[in-house]
Amino acid sequence: MAEPSFPVFDGMSRSHWVRLRTMIVLRWVAIAGQLTTIVIALSVYRLQLELGLCLLAIGVAIVANLLAVFVYPQNKRLSEHETFLTLLFDLSQLAFLLYLTGGLNNPFALLVLAPVTIAATTLRLHYTSVLAGAAILFITLIGFFYLPLRTESGTLLSIPDIFRFGFWISIVVGIGFMALYARRVANEVHSMSDALVATQMALAREQKLTDLGGVVAAAAHELGTPLATIKLVSAELIEELEDDEILRQDAELIRDQADRCRDILRSMGRAGKDDLHMRQAPLDTIIREAAEPHGDRGKTLHFEVSPGPGGGSRQPSVHRRPEIIHGLRNLVQNAVDFSRENVWVDARWTPRQIIIRIADDGHGFPPQALGRIGDPFMRIRKSSAERAKRPEYEGMGLGLFIAKTLLERSGGTLTFSNGSDPFLTEAERPERSGAIIEVAWNRDDIAADDSDTSEGLGENLPFRVG
Repeated sequence: MAEPSFPVFDGMSRSHWVRLRTMIVLRWVAIAGQLTTIVIALSVYRLQLELGLCLLAIGVAIVANLLAVFVYPQNKRLSEHETFLTLLFDLSQLAFLLYLTGGLNNPFALLVLAPVTIAATTLRLHYTSVLAGAAILFITLIGFFYLPLRTESGTLLSIPDIFRFGFWISIVVGIGFMALYARRVANEVHSMSDALVATQMALAREQKLTDLGGVVAAAAHELGTPLATIKLVSAELIEELEDDEILRQDAELIRDQADRCRDILRSMGRAGKDDLHMRQAPLDTIIREAAEPHGDRGKTLHFEVSPGPGGGSRQPSVHRRPEIIHGLRNLVQNAVDFSRENVWVDARWTPRQIIIRIADDGHGFPPQALGRIGDPFMRIRKSSAERAKRPEYEGMGLGLFIAKTLLERSGGTLTFSNGSDPFLTEAERPERSGAIIEVAWNRDDIAADDSDTSEGLGENLPFRVG
């Protein structure tokens, strides 16, 4: 089942994340730093500077900020292209100031890293690449073309060529490293943010379905009395209209339709009553309810429920919480998607734990990816052959992440493993050769009070490990 696509997960949705006010504040900080540096260079170190041109460069930045303040509203958010142009302007203004103040002999040349780092965290790759290329170009040009720094006595201030070359190399390497590092971290933060949004949406959907079921159950309960009255009156009319065939048939039709309404409301309200009035259920019922949507997808589901060491013969009653059911449902879906023919859902309990294990007979997880399973936006189990077999199956790789997040939210701990060595031949592979996902809870976290369970739970099946 393909997962829906939401605009929040599109990279373009972040194009309006940067506020103009943020860029204005950063530019005011830069302007204040530039003015302070010039004042100190003139008054403390008595350097000879092209003061008019320096003030012109700073004045252009001040004018740009003032225009932005008065022309645009405070809540203005920049598009991706506007953010790129803003950063390019700041980079160009800084490069011009460095040209006027000694080029690479000026230690503040390191500040060209700032616009590139900001671009790497907010812009897409091609904008970041263009800005990084412009920064390298500017830093290279001012390495050869610049106005030298001189003291009040005319002494030239210049570092040796080998150090200037090393400074240039360090800045170029820093631009590349900072851009890649900042972009990698930003992408991980954005992916996690998107995945958490998807998790909240899935949980909200499950809660809405539960609430809707309760509304239907309440409607069925309230309409029960009017329908019973209609049926009773129609039955009396049928007896009194034996001599009038046409009217008697109409009365029978009314009675039949009242029965039909009763049956429809009863079927619709069953899930609502289960969720609203049965807030707990036996463990076997919980796992079957979670797997129910995937029971008719051409794969065989095997359910095995049994006590673990010291667990007792009675199944524990588990709170029917949306995050548990939806999380287990996602795990079953993942197993059904990548199994060949069979999926096993096993459950067992001990005095301290409740454990649910889901296994399949597919190819399992790639061994090199076992440590990363559960990270958002990972498509690690789809081989080229599987993609060719099921070209319509395209998701965002959020299923396992959503399941892991929801189940951990309920207090569960997940472990991922394979049932067999991927290098075994088909004849050597065991029956449960695919992925194995085990969820373990402390019994007190999800189990209801055993004294609340009064009905027998039937015969327990043996718990087998594949």
